[in-house]
Amino acid sequence: MILNPTVIANLLASYTSSGMLVYAAYYGVQILKHWNIESGDELQLVLERKTYLISTVLSFVFGLQLLSLFLYVFTADALCPLFVGAMCAAGTLNVNGFGYPTLELKILNFLLAGLWLVLNHADNQGYDYPLIKKKYLLLTLITPFIVLETVLESFYFLGMQADVITSCCGSLFSSEKEGGLGSEIAALPAKPMLWLFYGAMAATLSGGLWFYRSGRGGFLYAGLSLAMFGIALLAIISAISLYIYELPTHHCPFCIIMEDYHYVGYLLYVLLFGAAVTGIGAGLLTAFGNVGSLQQELPGLIRKLTLASLALFALFTALVSYEVATSSLVLSYEVVY
Repeated sequence: MILNPTVIANLLASYTSSGMLVYAAYYGVQILKHWNIESGDELQLVLERKTYLISTVLSFVFGLQLLSLFLYVFTADALCPLFVGAMCAAGTLNVNGFGYPTLELKILNFLLAGLWLVLNHADNQGYDYPLIKKKYLLLTLITPFIVLETVLESFYFLGMQADVITSCCGSLFSSEKEGGLGSEIAALPAKPMLWLFYGAMAATLSGGLWFYRSGRGGFLYAGLSLAMFGIALLAIISAISLYIYELPTHHCPFCIIMEDYHYVGYLLYVLLFGAAVTGIGAGLLTAFGNVGSLQQELPGLIRKLTLASLALFALFTALVSYEVATSSLVLSYEVVY
């Protein structure tokens, strides 16, 4: 293990989150089995007191989970000077077999944690906890993923060896190298991917505006937001990063978070992840529009989430467009990727 304050912070955050979630999931199962708001027996009273405390704790835990993704990437980037061959977080994550699986789980858990926070906020708008079973069912589904993330993250950090020779991002995200997922994404043609990005974003923003104005198409917008999230990540690697680096062969999604590029990557990812969570959350909340105690509050919450999502997607697109427009890189279809 490499003793580093950020490594210790990552592990403490993971162990704290997992421990609290296991505790909360235990009571979540009790709520799923025995919750009855119309009952006045002792067990129901205990569960009502517990759920207020647990919801407060989980809001902190899932907020911590959102931050842990960026802390993890920051730590990987900060540790790269310790490993031969590593030039950024891409190489550090490759020092053993647990770095990238942990990152993938953190991305998934970021989305799930964000959706739980949205569902919990909606539930708190009703006087009778109308969504309590649904949010605790979601909790029981999320908990195993976060526990697994903690296990993999522990193996990753505790298994680090300073004498390991790792690969640089130029190798991991090279369009000329075959076999790795990063190389396959980097090999996607840049110009068509950029057009796909703008086309998908236009469809997403149009779907979101229609949903915002009419109140219809919530599930469609949730699907568009999720699809846009995936397309944007692919576009960052295959096309957008090239304009930021002003190099036709540099596809790394991690170097853009470095000081050399004014940390623009952090802003891009915050905007994108925030847009995805609020967009998916707003769409999925439409499923509860007929819940009696939420009929007055829920439409306003959905509209706020939709507007936030549209604003974040628009800001993300504006930042991408600025980087493309101000870049000295000129790509053509004849460039070999």
